Amino acid sequence: MKRLFLFGSFAAAVAFMHSCARNPVTGKKQVVFTSEASEIQQGADADPQITAQFGVYPDSALQRYFRERGQAVAAVSHRPGLQWSYKILDSDVINAFATPGGYVYFTRGIMAYFNDEAQMEGVLGHETGHVTARHSVIQQRNQILGQVGIIAGVIINPNLGQFAEQASQGLGLLLLKFSRDDERQADELGVEYSTKLGYDAHRMAEFFQTLKRETQSHGGQALPPLLSTHPDPGDRYVTVNELANQWQQKTGNTANLKVNRDSYLRRLEGIIYGADPRQGFVEAGAFYHPDLKFQFPVPQGWQTQNTPQQFQMAPQDGKALMILTLAAGANLQEAATAQLQKYQLTARSSRTSTVNGLPAQIVVADQQQQGGGVIRTLSYFIQYNNAIYHLIGVTSAADYPAYEGQFASVMEGFRTLTDANKLNRRPERVRLRTANTGGTLRQVLTALGTPEARLEELSILNGMQLTDNVSKGTLIKTVGL
Repeated sequence: MKRLFLFGSFAAAVAFMHSCARNPVTGKKQVVFTSEASEIQQGADADPQITAQFGVYPDSALQRYFRERGQAVAAVSHRPGLQWSYKILDSDVINAFATPGGYVYFTRGIMAYFNDEAQMEGVLGHETGHVTARHSVIQQRNQILGQVGIIAGVIINPNLGQFAEQASQGLGLLLLKFSRDDERQADELGVEYSTKLGYDAHRMAEFFQTLKRETQSHGGQALPPLLSTHPDPGDRYVTVNELANQWQQKTGNTANLKVNRDSYLRRLEGIIYGADPRQGFVEAGAFYHPDLKFQFPVPQGWQTQNTPQQFQMAPQDGKALMILTLAAGANLQEAATAQLQKYQLTARSSRTSTVNGLPAQIVVADQQQQGGGVIRTLSYFIQYNNAIYHLIGVTSAADYPAYEGQFASVMEGFRTLTDANKLNRRPERVRLRTANTGGTLRQVLTALGTPEARLEELSILNGMQLTDNVSKGTLIKTVGL
């Protein structure tokens, strides 16, 4: 027994020694249980899910530019040997995040709010820093994808089983939730990396002020995801400015620091601003999809969320959920069979029908829960324009009678979109204009035809106050079709 105990202690000590690794940033040894190869694999496994959920913004020139600037940051980082990946996601939410192994993502939303290259480089350095400091590994993040919200605040009843899990995974913006100490270290690394590249890191601090103003403009109801788990933006502004001074002194570069305002702004010409209605939008109690040319009603008071993969909606009490997605299959019966198997549903009834002249298969099916409960679903499989759409309503068997009518009303309302006003809807885009005369930003924006109601919005987009003086010839971001 003594020999066994000694051997076990020795084995544990060996395992502990192998679990110690030197942190690439601090140089200190620390206990970790994830190898670099495993860390890289985590990021590689998450990447297809992230890009499928949000889509990659379809601007090859902007993507190429973003990759080049990201790789420049990676080259001066503490882990230049990683196979870094930098992508812009097709989301209007103002956010940036990274996953283990060197995968960094910015949304088109945050790209639109940067006002120079130095701001972007600072935030690129921050997200790259999360990876170089192995923050997710140190915290032993088994679940690398955190979820901010479900259908604009609706909490789906967990008794809805895998459908609730699907809502949770499919609707929230993905990001890693690090501790505030990690965020402070990432800010310092963002300043370090951007300063080493010759950029003015004070501009990174200014960008946090823009984010704070954007939050306040919406009544302070919710912080942008980039700020939601971070130190107070006011404190952060002060700290980053102090760090910028320190690193500029350390590198001996306090003059001729790069900002690259105009060259960056010109890259934003035409970038989609806000939600893209071509991917579907809710208006006046209905969901419209101009590109796919269909529409269906949305129950009054239900919250909605739209992603490239699916459209979901739920009532405020979270007791039900409706999902629209595409179903694979050569015909309606084949698609229905495949979807029922996918969700482990047992059909109670099935019949063929038509919905506004479109072939349909209607299925009521149950899913037995391990705890003994039963989930009941109503599915309409509708064939339209060489595709099969699956509309499914999900609730408990006990609540099904209360929601069956709403489910059916939505599904029976699926129809061809013919309204030219909806079919021709276009997204707003960032449009660059030149100040023809000098004056305050308010005067310049007004002269450029900006409505009074949008002056404050555009002042935030430009990272300025309406009272700031603008010189003749200055590039200004406006918004138009």
